[in-house]
Amino acid sequence: MTHPWIADRTTTFDNSGIRKIFELAAKLSDPINLSIGQPEFDVPAEVRKACIDAIESRRNGYSPTQGISALREKLQHRVDREYGHADRRVFVSSGTSGGLVLVLLSLVNPGDEVILFDPCFVMYEPLVKLAGGVPVWVDTYPDFRIDVDRVARAISARTKLILFNSPANPTGVTATESEMRVLAHLARDRNIALVSDEVYRAFCYDGPFASPAAHNASTIVIDGFSKSHAMTGWRLGFVHGPSELIDTMLKLQQYTFVCAPQPVQWAGAVAMDVDVGGHVAAYRGKRDRLCDAIGDRYELIRPGGAFYLFPKAPRGTGSQFVARAVDRGLLIIPGNVFSRRDSHFRISYAADDRTIERGIAVLCALAET
Repeated sequence: MTHPWIADRTTTFDNSGIRKIFELAAKLSDPINLSIGQPEFDVPAEVRKACIDAIESRRNGYSPTQGISALREKLQHRVDREYGHADRRVFVSSGTSGGLVLVLLSLVNPGDEVILFDPCFVMYEPLVKLAGGVPVWVDTYPDFRIDVDRVARAISARTKLILFNSPANPTGVTATESEMRVLAHLARDRNIALVSDEVYRAFCYDGPFASPAAHNASTIVIDGFSKSHAMTGWRLGFVHGPSELIDTMLKLQQYTFVCAPQPVQWAGAVAMDVDVGGHVAAYRGKRDRLCDAIGDRYELIRPGGAFYLFPKAPRGTGSQFVARAVDRGLLIIPGNVFSRRDSHFRISYAADDRTIERGIAVLCALAET
């Protein structure tokens, strides 16, 4: 029975299935951990030093809610150079997750419908419900690509926004320029907000990154440093979009997160000048090694970005397959954590080469049993 003091809004979703795997990992001896969406490389040395220098220089207090000018102005310059929109403003958020919270609380009224793509990042549905919204699912199986006709059919008079992620978690599928253009124009023509989660944009392996903001000036973009610079625990993100929407998010940030950690913001300004191309190339190699090793044993879509693979379980449900994998010390995530289906499982290849090779051995063995 739920305690009578607990708010109803918290009972509409469960704890993250990914966190449950994290807890399991802590109990296993030498697990083969291909579950965590966290780069295994370290934060670049110059970025670490910038954070330490900021701390030692006593830059430890609150920053302006919108972020320190040293970081915000560099971000604004980059965004202006890329899009050239007359009205596109940037602010610094407390992680991309903080950005997501602020976007949904700023835009979604109780009863508003939010279009989500199945499968999607585990946080999307709970945050929509927390804001009082109603998730409306657009199925993307079996190839995990956007079908704009399905999106159009999902739109109703109550549709407020479309929330989209490319390169995608959990599938690694990367949208094409054509797909982004069509989706962006649909949202524009129907007067629906389009929110693009671009935290994996650095990890595009087979072609340039495509953003819907290039085709729809009202697109709200969420991005950050967690994946590109391995700064997952530093909680540094940013959001850009039309100024009136940004002003609303900043108003909410004042009364929630207040600001992103100031020393981390100084480090972020340095991180913007650090080339992560070597890490991206290494992850392309990890993707190729994994796909080449198990591609003839599992039904899978070769990912174009991020650092995930989303194969179909060879038999039974995804949850049953993951249970068998865990019995062999391999930690992966069942697909029903991200989806209304329980047919697939997620592999994260954000791991060192030895761990990936150990995981490949177990996956090959499981395919034969």
